[in-house]
Amino acid sequence: MELTDLRIVVTIQQEGSITKAAEKLGYVQSNLTMRIRKLETELGVQLFHRDRKGVSPTEKGILLCKYAGDIIQMADETIAAVKEPEYPCGSLSIGVVETIASTPAFIHALSEFQKKYPDVSLTLSTGTSPQNYQKVLNGELDGVFLTGEYDFSSLKVAYEFQEEVFLLTGGQAKEKNVFSDFKNTAWVVFPEGCPLRKANKNWLQADGMSFDNTIEVSTLDTMLSCVRAGIGNTLLTESAVDQKDKQIQSYQVPEQFRYVTSRLVTRKSPFLSKAFTAFASCFAEADKNGTYKQGEKMDAK
Repeated sequence: MELTDLRIVVTIQQEGSITKAAEKLGYVQSNLTMRIRKLETELGVQLFHRDRKGVSPTEKGILLCKYAGDIIQMADETIAAVKEPEYPCGSLSIGVVETIASTPAFIHALSEFQKKYPDVSLTLSTGTSPQNYQKVLNGELDGVFLTGEYDFSSLKVAYEFQEEVFLLTGGQAKEKNVFSDFKNTAWVVFPEGCPLRKANKNWLQADGMSFDNTIEVSTLDTMLSCVRAGIGNTLLTESAVDQKDKQIQSYQVPEQFRYVTSRLVTRKSPFLSKAFTAFASCFAEADKNGTYKQGEKMDAK
């Protein structure tokens, strides 16, 4: 059994197709089929179910893929540790949610990082916290920002920060009616898995109201545009909103839903790249210097 065989097994599981796996790895399909059959013979077990729709791992195949992923990750990290120079360089992939990517701290951190470490090739991947969580566990990303609570047993928290959450409404909303009209309110939300969406739902249900009237969007710009237009309300963190935007009004929410914690995390490993360490330091510095806030405290009703 070679590392190449393990990469083939994992790629087939991820792609659900030998043809797609062959294309991704740059192999001829017959070559992959032959190597899988050889590996199954060597191990004495069937690794994949094959049908017209593609392939799926057997119970033993799933077990092999789990170990294979860990072995591949350790091998890649070993090579990276041995080859890494004494200064931050090479590639670095970071997953981020839009509510953090739009903040002054994040932009400032990127600017400082680029100036200080021009030898690092940075790739940013925008996604939801649940998507980022899976990608960092699978080794697809070097580090990610996660908002909310997750199982961090396999992750290392490089930096942690807390933000206040506000209720946002269109600028024409009347303060005396904003809370009393919740039964007829539409809510603009991010996809399932967003902690702000969960807090929004829990808040309404705690007050005996339904959370059925929702408009799901995938970008922060669309969400804010809907709020400005009076289409619906939303919950957002303080730093994601421009305080100079007179078309949006902000209100404090109940104490139990008022704060969310976000973290910059990476996989637990004996090897932590200098590029990731440098990025984490740049972001932490931007946050500690107050760059994370948009100036003065948001004027909540």
